[in-house]
Amino acid sequence: MKPKVVGLIGAPVAVRVLAAAFAALALVPSVGNAQDARVAKSMAAFKDETAKLGAPKIEGNETVGGWNAPALYFGKTKMNNNSAVVDAVAKESGEEMVASLFVKAGDQYVRVATTVPKPGGSGRAIGTVLREPALDAIKAGNPYYGEAPVPLRAYITGYEPIKDASGAIIGVYAVGYKK
Repeated sequence: MKPKVVGLIGAPVAVRVLAAAFAALALVPSVGNAQDARVAKSMAAFKDETAKLGAPKIEGNETVGGWNAPALYFGKTKMNNNSAVVDAVAKESGEEMVASLFVKAGDQYVRVATTVPKPGGSGRAIGTVLREPALDAIKAGNPYYGEAPVPLRAYITGYEPIKDASGAIIGVYAVGYKK
């Protein structure tokens, strides 16, 4: 009598491949998992708010928190050093929510508008840069949803690429709630 094989070892190759694919998807933070419903709602509101202003684009440069960063626009509205949109989204989404816009500057993404306070509370954390794990996902052209460090503490976050008319990533939308 042959011993009975338990698990996927004796399963057809197609079944093992599908099982491995599902297991891999379960481990990757994405829009479909590792996401708080508040984060998804806030991200949608943020994208809607900027879409009302017009298409995203880069036009010129402006100093932001010590960086000579490309100027990020939605339509005719410059986002660099402009807190109106991030403040409106944060107010609509409620207390404990933070919102930021980053612009691509070489290999970095620089925070050009935010509700995130600087350490010590002396203003906003503009001029800070996007870090892992969100940075890796954005560089690969993917959104990132999950836990991430934001100045001062850990947050449950969402980061999505901002693309211009040609499809190039020119910045990042970011929202989060204190963990």
